[in-house]
This record gives sequence, structure tokens and C-alpha cells, in this order.
Amino acid sequence: MKPLNHVMITGAGSGLGLGLALRYLKRGAAVSVLDLMLSDDRRTTLEAAARTGGAAWQFLPADVSDELALGHAVTAAVAAFGAPDLAINSAGVALNKAFSDTTAAEFRRVVGINLNGSFQFAAAVLPTLQPGGRLALVASLAGLISNYGYSAYGASKFGVVGLATTLRYEYEPLGIHLSCICPPEVDTPMVADERLHGNPVSLELKQFAGSLDTDVACDQMVAGLDAGRWMIIPGHSAKLTAGVARYLPGPFFAVMNRLVKRILARQPPIAPD
Repeated sequence: MKPLNHVMITGAGSGLGLGLALRYLKRGAAVSVLDLMLSDDRRTTLEAAARTGGAAWQFLPADVSDELALGHAVTAAVAAFGAPDLAINSAGVALNKAFSDTTAAEFRRVVGINLNGSFQFAAAVLPTLQPGGRLALVASLAGLISNYGYSAYGASKFGVVGLATTLRYEYEPLGIHLSCICPPEVDTPMVADERLHGNPVSLELKQFAGSLDTDVACDQMVAGLDAGRWMIIPGHSAKLTAGVARYLPGPFFAVMNRLVKRILARQPPIAPD
């Protein structure tokens, strides 16, 4: 892969986005960090990585669900560092609730950030990309197989995979490359919160595909982007799970169905009101 001069990353104030930003800074690329906020300790971490790579970086407040503000942030990033060689949408939120417990407002919020936000970032950044540039949308393994309790999250991430697939058809002929990243559970602050408040059936099912350390996940994501891969699924267990679900959908669902019934049978009965 050619050297990267400018990498633009949404959601880079924490989690996977931050991990990716640190790696590209250490390699000497200028990095535009787009997020709602950036804490002092993470700013210090980014500055240290920039010194290691002799690179520049900037923080631009941006909400991917706010089309106008996001557009302004992308424009400012390009004005400072030029057109990005690599643009990554890593911003997202999770919601782990059974469908019967999910409100319409919660569903709209998750779709608005994860799916609409992906669209709005793509719409803002694609006109700035030059032939040879790459857009990567971070979806999730849940965008390929979903999970119990993921009516909002799974729907939004399936949508991201569909969006990335369509953009691949439309922009690859123009020399602009697409990647769709579908990680399993990764030890990020978002997942830590999910473990505290998520549906117990969902949390147990997630063990099927395994959990990855953030550094391991980010290393594999960067390796996939370096190789120019379209679909990037970090983790051997996650790749295996996605493969079985795709090529043996009937048996895969049968196994998951049995697991769900077994887990539900162990749940304590709901006390009457």
C-alpha cells in the first residue's frame, strides 16, 4: 500500500477509532480525529504517538448524526491536511435490549448514528477522495449475523454493510476503494457499558464468536486495510462464525436457537407486578 499522507477517522476519541489513529500517527501519517469530544488523557496519548511518528494531528468536534456539522468538520480537515488517502467511519453506538423492551426513539437513535451517520460521513468525504483513496466503514459482525437483543444495533449494522456494498459498486470503477470492517466484540468502553446493562441472553451468545483485545483488533484492521481488503473480520473465531452463518445458515440458526432456549430456561422467572 502506498504511504498515507492524511487519515481521517470519526469516533477516534476512544475505542477502535482511537487505536487506529494512534497506529497511523506512529507510521507518520497526518491524522484528523473527529469525535464529539476528546479527553485530556487521550489527547496526551495522541500527542505521544505523533511525536513517535513525526506526524501532525488535529481534533475536530463532529457528530456523525449532524449532517451540517459533520460536513464542516470534513471540510476543515481537508483544508488543513489535504484530501484524505484513507477515511474511516468508526463512530457508533450500541443498544442491547430485547425487541419488546426497545422503544421507537431508541431504535431511531441507533439507526441515526450508526447507519445515517455512515451515509453522512460517506457523502461528506467521498467528493474529496482522489483515485487510489479508500473509504472504510466500520460495521460489525452483528451486521452479518446479528444477535438476540440487537434489533436496533443489528439492523443498523446490516445497513452499514449494505451501504458499503453499494458504494463499492459505484466508486471502485472510479478508482476509489471501499472496505467494510466487521469486528466481533472488542474490549472498548462501549462494550464495557454493554456488559453492565445488556440483555443476558445476548451477552452469553456473544461468547460464541469470542472477544478481542483492542490492540489485537486494531492491528488486524490495519493489516486488512494495508492489504486493500474489502471485507475485514478481525479474529479467527469471528471469521469462522461468519463463514458458518453464510454457508450453512440453516444449521447455524438451529444451533443458535437451541442456545437461546437453553439460556432462557436458566433465567429466573419474572416477578408479577
